[in-house]
Amino acid sequence: MTQHIEVVGAVIVYDDAVLVAQRGPTMSQAGLWEFPGGKVEAGETPELALVREIREELLCGVEVGDFVESTSHAYEFGTVRLTTYFARIVSGRPTPTEHAALLWVPVDELRELAWAPADVPAVARVMELLQQP
Repeated sequence: MTQHIEVVGAVIVYDDAVLVAQRGPTMSQAGLWEFPGGKVEAGETPELALVREIREELLCGVEVGDFVESTSHAYEFGTVRLTTYFARIVSGRPTPTEHAALLWVPVDELRELAWAPADVPAVARVMELLQQP
């Protein structure tokens, strides 16, 4: 039986750049880029999970905004369903606690990064939403 994992990601935008996180050396898919976030725990809404995960992983507070994309990707360990939301930093400065690096990447350069497979459809959607005139 395939394990199903619910995950959330934050699309944090400042000026014309998006905050992205590089998976650390001890994480699966080390070195790949993703929108910061993590697993939804039992009894949590995706929005509450995202606030908790960003507080734990980036040591800052966010306000969750509009839904961006929801996609599923089958990995060897199970199927990940990633739901992304726009988010706004409301307290603190993003500081990596698990990731190898954080970068503010201009929207038009997002495709240049090596993304974790589950994040690829969300990247396309973010670019579509943010590059409208």
